[in-house]
Amino acid sequence: MTTSNETIADALELLLLNQHAIAAGLEEVALWIEARGAVDTHQNVVTALERLDVNAESITGAIEKLRQGVL
Repeated sequence: MTTSNETIADALELLLLNQHAIAAGLEEVALWIEARGAVDTHQNVVTALERLDVNAESITGAIEKLRQGVL
């Protein structure tokens, strides 16, 4: 792996970890919101979390390709 690819993969991995942390926090807030009866708002947050999961899968794939030297 080139130094450039390694640097990019490391940066993407840190962003991915941040994304996971933000998603965990949002999930806690969503559960709190749902417990207080705001079901529509809870569902909106869940939809956003699902999108974060899809994006995380793509980011993970890109990191793997960078680490393998495919990109």
